Amino acid sequence: MSDTADTPTLLLVQANVAHTMKVESRDGDTVGTVYSFMVHKRSGKVTHAVLSLGGFLGMGKSFYPVPFSLLQFDSVRDQYVITIDRRLLEGGPSWSNNAPIFDQAYADRVASYYSVGSENVSIE
Repeated sequence: MSDTADTPTLLLVQANVAHTMKVESRDGDTVGTVYSFMVHKRSGKVTHAVLSLGGFLGMGKSFYPVPFSLLQFDSVRDQYVITIDRRLLEGGPSWSNNAPIFDQAYADRVASYYSVGSENVSIE
């Protein structure tokens, strides 16, 4: 018998964008790039963006998940603008090497840190 019956199915799928989407602050300063979007499997809606900050030649990058509602798309410059202060972002949930399991508990932790209602980022 398989162990899969005891393993919860993750409701998000990661869609990588290969660091091509730039992210700036409201002041126009470069923050980083969108590494990936977390897409809800049932609804097809993006719940989170994972931003890549720092690093040099692919080394030393850190990844920061943010609720998608904190990004605004600038269609003129074809990039995203993050609506929070960079210091708040850099103090938030992140990882360098091992990505966490992006389950509802982790989504709630991210929502709580950014003071975004969990109903806006629910992945259930």
